[in-house]
Amino acid sequence: LLPLTFLLTPCILMPAAGLCNTRPTDLVFIVDSSRSVRPSEFEQVKVFLAKVIEGLDVGPDATRVGVVNYASRVKNELSLKTHKTKAGLVKAVTKIEPLSTGTMTGLAIQFALNVAFSEAEGARIKSPDISKVAIIVTDGRPQDNVKEVAARARDAGIELYAIGVGRVDLNTLKQIASEQLDDHVDYVESYSVIEKLTKKFQEAFCACSNAATDVVFLIDGSKSVRPENFELVKKWINQIIDKLDVSETKAHVGLVQYSSSVKQEFPLGRYNNKKDLKDAVKKMAYMERGTMTGQALRYLTDSSFAPASGARPGVAKVGIVFTDGRSQDYIGDAAKKAKEQGCKMYAVGVGNAVEDELREIASQPTGEHYFYTADFKAMTAIAKKLQINICQEEDPCECDSVVKFQKKVEEALQALTKKHILYKSGVSKRIVALENKIV
Repeated sequence: LLPLTFLLTPCILMPAAGLCNTRPTDLVFIVDSSRSVRPSEFEQVKVFLAKVIEGLDVGPDATRVGVVNYASRVKNELSLKTHKTKAGLVKAVTKIEPLSTGTMTGLAIQFALNVAFSEAEGARIKSPDISKVAIIVTDGRPQDNVKEVAARARDAGIELYAIGVGRVDLNTLKQIASEQLDDHVDYVESYSVIEKLTKKFQEAFCACSNAATDVVFLIDGSKSVRPENFELVKKWINQIIDKLDVSETKAHVGLVQYSSSVKQEFPLGRYNNKKDLKDAVKKMAYMERGTMTGQALRYLTDSSFAPASGARPGVAKVGIVFTDGRSQDYIGDAAKKAKEQGCKMYAVGVGNAVEDELREIASQPTGEHYFYTADFKAMTAIAKKLQINICQEEDPCECDSVVKFQKKVEEALQALTKKHILYKSGVSKRIVALENKIV
């Protein structure tokens, strides 16, 4: 049994299925440890930091991590050059102590801009290939100005995320954060639940560098959408494209619009860079007329994902369906066929979209693949959620099943060990009894 346990262990140490490589990033956490943050709450912040770090591809040529601690003063706890391994980073984070004075958030952002993101502290030279990101965690109203200094940081190319806890001033978070605010501002009611943001920030840095994906947008251009909202839909498509690794060998994108008929705006593989893709999306003309979603879904499976339309054999297929109303034809068979052919289907509904139809289109689990909002202006948040799930999933050794099996083996070993101990105990008692008789 021992060799079996040894053989199973390497599988458990492998990355979880579906995890992506993080794109090269200089990441600095700016953490409020003012007196309003209790010691136990500060420990929860450190757990959050450690968990985000655990999901990153840490290394000199990958993601570098720094931590700035602040209250009335600012302390550079970890510079971007301090630790080159994930284990070293996590260990260092556990040792950070709260400063327990005031709340000079503006001063902390200024310090990050001038010092933490400097080359002397390990930041890399500004490049389109390297992201600069700061995550600010605070629970109160700052005692200094943040608006101007945050603007300077953003102008310097630093992407700012603002996390507020408890009685934080929400207007301050909005002044700090980068656009789009829906993506860059988060609020939690207490430090005890800050961990729920871990997955968001792990996935925010996902580059899917190992995933070739064919993505086709299927867009409702019916008259109920209205011209001004159709422009918002095009912006939403480009938000998702911004998060993809578009290239000859990675993500390819196609676009189909439908109403009473179906129109291929451009096929997969026609544009292999984001600029050309986004320009083509902007030029899409609004069709108006009806809502034949079933017909559009059939076109998706029969034409858009066919090799003749640029689809690549053996590459993950993702369909993103957008609609704002009830379909005028039957969608069941076409939706089923798309999923049976292995397409990962996302369904996005706005306004009068029928949620039962969205669920029928969406892949399992439906909770992760269908989205609804009443307002076109709220689509930004959906773009973020869709982006994080497009990464190609891999399951090289079906680790979940193996872990369950190993657990059963370990339980059996423990039971055997317990029986062995009891057996030895019984034998020992009998030997002692015999020795006493002999004596």
